[in-house]
Amino acid sequence: MDIVKGNGPITGEQIAERLHLTRSTLRPDLAILTMAGFLDARPRVGYFYSGKKTSQAISDNIAQMLVKDFQSIPVVVEESMTVYDAICHMFLEDVGSLFVVDKKSLLSGVLSRKDFLRTSIGNQDLNKIPVHMIMTRMPNITYCLKEDTIIDVANKLMSRQIDSLPVVKERKDGLEVVGRITKTNITRAFLSLADDHDL
Repeated sequence: MDIVKGNGPITGEQIAERLHLTRSTLRPDLAILTMAGFLDARPRVGYFYSGKKTSQAISDNIAQMLVKDFQSIPVVVEESMTVYDAICHMFLEDVGSLFVVDKKSLLSGVLSRKDFLRTSIGNQDLNKIPVHMIMTRMPNITYCLKEDTIIDVANKLMSRQIDSLPVVKERKDGLEVVGRITKTNITRAFLSLADDHDL
């Protein structure tokens, strides 16, 4: 492959000559590399490196995609913020979820659009209700770590039917929010994979 990369297009005879082999000895190897997608061959032109990856190489790349490489900045609010202010904050930040932190800046809850909608139905004064009254609390929060794989996070999002996860750092006294990973982040990750492999 190095010979083809550096000298392509190059004929089978020329490759065999460089390796001090006969063309017939090399033929099965060239056939395998061509079928696997590493090399392309054209009659009367020769072999050249295609740059394409095998499905195994693509699945290996997927397995190596980590949260830390695709996460975005978390949008956090304090437990004492009112529901009204949190709704405004959500729309100003253009996000689907807010992460709630306590006085130590540790994760204590998550707020979704559904939480706000549920609270807004009725005659309650949203300026008087703190978000800690309506948020989803620990231990019912699904979260991930920076070193988790994108594929694991995608499975969590799909199985829990949620749009985003807080990315946390584990501390002795709790979980510190250090990022967020969303369906958009995951889509971006898979699009980058497509670009890398000319899909």
